[in-house]
Amino acid sequence: MNAGPTIVKSTGSLTASYPTPSSSVGRMFLDRVAATPSREAFRAPEHGGGWRSMSWKDVDAEVSELAAGLVALGVGVEERVGIACSTRLEWVLADTAVMCAGAATTTVYPSTQAEDIGYILGDSGTRVLFAEDQSQVDKVESERANLPDLMAIVLIDGEGDGERVLSWAQLREKGRAQLAENPEVIVGRVDATGPDSLATLIYTSGTTGKPKGVELTHRCWAYEGAAIEQLGILTPDDVHFLWLPLAHSFGKVLLSAQLQIGFSTAVDGRVDHIVANLGEVRPTFMAAVPRIFEKVHAAVVRQGTAEGGVKAKIFEWAFGVGAKASAKRRAGESVGGVLGMQLSLADKLVFSKIKERLGGRIRYMVSGSAALAADIATWFDAAGLIILEGYGLTETSAATCMNRPGNVGIGTVGEPFPGTEIGIAEDGEIVIRGPGVMRGYRNRQEQTDEVMLGDGWFASGDIGEIDDRGRVRITDRKKDLVKTSGGKYIAPGAIEAQFKALCPIAANVLVVANNRNFASALVTLDPDALSAFADSKGLSTVEPAALAQDPAVIAEVQAGVDKLNAQLNRWETIKTFRILPRDLTVEDGELTPSLKLKRKVIEERYGEYVEDMYSGSGR
Repeated sequence: MNAGPTIVKSTGSLTASYPTPSSSVGRMFLDRVAATPSREAFRAPEHGGGWRSMSWKDVDAEVSELAAGLVALGVGVEERVGIACSTRLEWVLADTAVMCAGAATTTVYPSTQAEDIGYILGDSGTRVLFAEDQSQVDKVESERANLPDLMAIVLIDGEGDGERVLSWAQLREKGRAQLAENPEVIVGRVDATGPDSLATLIYTSGTTGKPKGVELTHRCWAYEGAAIEQLGILTPDDVHFLWLPLAHSFGKVLLSAQLQIGFSTAVDGRVDHIVANLGEVRPTFMAAVPRIFEKVHAAVVRQGTAEGGVKAKIFEWAFGVGAKASAKRRAGESVGGVLGMQLSLADKLVFSKIKERLGGRIRYMVSGSAALAADIATWFDAAGLIILEGYGLTETSAATCMNRPGNVGIGTVGEPFPGTEIGIAEDGEIVIRGPGVMRGYRNRQEQTDEVMLGDGWFASGDIGEIDDRGRVRITDRKKDLVKTSGGKYIAPGAIEAQFKALCPIAANVLVVANNRNFASALVTLDPDALSAFADSKGLSTVEPAALAQDPAVIAEVQAGVDKLNAQLNRWETIKTFRILPRDLTVEDGELTPSLKLKRKVIEERYGEYVEDMYSGSGR
């Protein structure tokens, strides 16, 4: 057992009060059904348009059959059942069925390549796999010889063959037969599942090497639900729009909150439908990664200022008023008098229209998974749209800290959840302990020992600090800190987040500086913002690769770099940059499914651009 770390500062408390967590996720579900059987649980898009609704009683009927079907297939307690599927209602139903069968879910991103699916299913010992469509089945079949534990595949969209590959309906049919034979089978499985039972295996996205399987127990998810309820910011009457990848812990933790609190969730993972869905669902809260907020910001600013003249001046005036009001609110001061009247007018002329684009009922939005630029957060706050930035890792069940209404610290990730403690170790690393911390990495004892430090502390790998109001600030990933050849340390993540807020046509940016004599950057452009920019400048070409080399586009990026450099220390400034011919994608292996940069992959793939920046040759 490792000795505990030396803590130089801490915040939060293991003994803070929160509702007693349920014994398991399955128990949370059964209790929710019993408490509010007729209330709406989920909405899902219909193929012909519109949304279908399911009550908790409806969900229970389908989940019970699916869970009993898994039992009929021979799935045992804590045995793994995989889900390779995009974010949709069937993902939620399958996962809930796995929990009610006393088994454990292995999450698989649908974009995962065949070789990696084979590794994940093999390492986890997955017995049954829910596959979204035939393309997922084909990937698994290509690795089938290496998967001796895999008994069956359940096809969500499609018919299957009834033997090796079952349809969704066929699994339910098996479940009905099982329930007819043993009506109490699901209750028995739930009763046999305890807090320390394995609930979920989430494989880290693997920016380097093979992914590690993070073992999260029922205690982790039940605690998260109870702690989120204790925050008091969500009620059973809320409507949640869920689009986040459910193979990622950020999406998964929201399901625990729903079971605990009982609000309704509209589920649709199609990213290109987010804006349209917000108008139809009219949610009261939504969680997203920073890239979504960056895109909303860029689009609204572009449209608000595109025509110039009076309209642009009103837009800019409104945000000037909003910024003053935001600063007063965050300082605990009231917004009244002349400023209050100005704010009402700004809301009527500008902010109300932005809010309506987001459905018109948003009370809170939550940002996580990566750093949110302070400029973006300030802009939304000025418009009266509160973003509660949070922090957590897969290893801590996603939600560890979050800003609270009334104590929002822009640039911080807020205070720890009730029952969680955050410490700063001697080297600046953030360490965490609480019920949300993982059991360990599957089949990786040595790597588990590296991060489980003793006395319950987990080493996050993040560098940070705690402010005088108990809010945590993340300054960078420990392993991502780079050192110039002049001996100066640079935190690329913070610089990258700042730049995307300052350059409206930028999509992604990667700062290069390790062992170099100055910092440089690889920049990609947002296709929508680039197209609008080209139209505004009367540029004839519409090909993104060609536009990336247009002098007007280069000048726009340079203007963003100049603004950025004005905010940085001298040794951090970006001396030069190159614009890549296309944006980075998950499919090409340059981003993780949660949209984080795969730094090594990008630097290697675009090595000629990197070397060009340091050779002194032309752009």
